Amino acid sequence: MKISGGLLKGKKLFFLKSQNTRPLKNIVKEGIFNVIKHSSLIDVNVKNSKILDLYSGMGTFGIECLSHQAKEVIFVEKDNLAIKYLKNNLELLNISNKIKLFEQEIDFFLKKTKEKEFNIIFLDPPFKDQIYLEHIKTIKKKGIFTNKNLFIIHRENFHENLESIINIDIVKKYGRSRIIFGHV
Repeated sequence: MKISGGLLKGKKLFFLKSQNTRPLKNIVKEGIFNVIKHSSLIDVNVKNSKILDLYSGMGTFGIECLSHQAKEVIFVEKDNLAIKYLKNNLELLNISNKIKLFEQEIDFFLKKTKEKEFNIIFLDPPFKDQIYLEHIKTIKKKGIFTNKNLFIIHRENFHENLESIINIDIVKKYGRSRIIFGHV
C-alpha cells in the first residue's frame, strides 16, 4: 500500500488485513482524488481543507489528503489494531502535527465534538453497516461543515435512501466499491 499522489507520493504505508478493516485500494483513492480535482460538479479542493475521516481504519484516505496538502485531518476510529497501524503510519511519515486522532465510537465523537468547519467528510463504514446514515443526519443537524462541503462515502452497494439525506453529485464504481460524492 502506497500513497498515490501529492507531496508524499510513493511512500509505503503499513496496512492490516483483517475482517474488521479493509484498506482503501490505491485505484479507488486515485479515482477519488481525480474526481475531486477534475470534476466541474465538485466545488471543494483538498489543499488547505479541514478533513473529517470517519471509520478511519489505518488512515489511508486522511493520509492521502495530508499528502495533497490538507490543512488538518481528524481521524475517528474505534478498532485498537487499526489505530496501532494508523499511529505507525503517522509516525513513519512525520505528519502528526496536522492531525487529531479520536480513538472512540463515531456516535460518541459526533455527540461530544467541538470540531467544526469541515470542508470534506469521508465515511468508509463496514459494508454491512447502515448506522452511517444516522451519522450523516447527526453531522447535518450539528452543522459541522462549511457552506462549500463534500461528503464522500465508500460503499459496496448503496440501496439505502441516501438521496433523502444528501445531494448526490457523482457515483463512481471501482470493482465492488461505489464512491458517492455529494454535499448538503
